[in-house]
Amino acid sequence: MSTARPDPGEADVRARIDTLAVAIRAHDLETAMSCYATDVVSFDFEPPLQHVGAAAKRKNWTAVFEAYRRPLGYEVHDLAIAVGDGVAFTHSLNRISGTLKTGASTDMWVRATTGLRRFDGVWLITHDQVSVPIDFETGTARSDLTP
Repeated sequence: MSTARPDPGEADVRARIDTLAVAIRAHDLETAMSCYATDVVSFDFEPPLQHVGAAAKRKNWTAVFEAYRRPLGYEVHDLAIAVGDGVAFTHSLNRISGTLKTGASTDMWVRATTGLRRFDGVWLITHDQVSVPIDFETGTARSDLTP
């Protein structure tokens, strides 16, 4: 029987990711933003290639929340966490589903990666990347894949 205990940092990072997921589902912009460092760098779906700073991340989440009716489905699956001395890394497959304000429904899986740093005992996301695979024959995103 193993007596090894999980790193307490791992539980804190998991709680941060959970907080973000709950905020996304609720369209809670302020709670979502509390998960990010002020200098976050985000590689998100829409152009440009990178979004730098909390204001840019706020703009991205605002656009998502304005596009979808409530609630927004957001599930985190297969979350893997690695914790080091003041830094952490996660990756997961996340499902985003809901109804756009236009009435169209969406349901897709994305790949999510986050880098976090601990500031005064609090884990904040300093980098995130969300992506879907590309079909190289057609040059289109494959948002129809499931795990």
